[in-house]
Amino acid sequence: MLAIQLEAEQFEPLSALAEWHQLLAARLGIRPAAESHFVGRVRPSGANDAPLTALELEHYPGMTEACIASLAAAAAGQHGATAVLVIHRIGLVLPGDAIVLVAVAADRRGPAQRCCQELLEALKHEAPFWKREWSQGVGSWITGNTPL
Repeated sequence: MLAIQLEAEQFEPLSALAEWHQLLAARLGIRPAAESHFVGRVRPSGANDAPLTALELEHYPGMTEACIASLAAAAAGQHGATAVLVIHRIGLVLPGDAIVLVAVAADRRGPAQRCCQELLEALKHEAPFWKREWSQGVGSWITGNTPL
């Protein structure tokens, strides 16, 4: 079971997880034995260490969701995950705000953790997002990814 959401508004990761748990219980009839979660937040400083006003994420509607769903399905299939949730922000995201939530359910902790890690790396390097850092009224496009 895959759930992919792109959000233009701020979201609360723990509330989103609670809703996902209700959905899993309704669809699967049982809560999974193991879960792995990751919440990523916007850092307070940009690539050049200047204070960050906001991070702006642009995407190609339809294509981005399809790509994320494909990445999630591939990671889930490889690791035997039961369910995957990905919530990713788009638009302007402020420092400290959640930018991504990845949750993976599986029958054991190892597959859940490995799937979560692999999917995070795939999102970072393969999902079609274009990011611009805003600092002191100036926007700069990010040309590379941050290290692990």
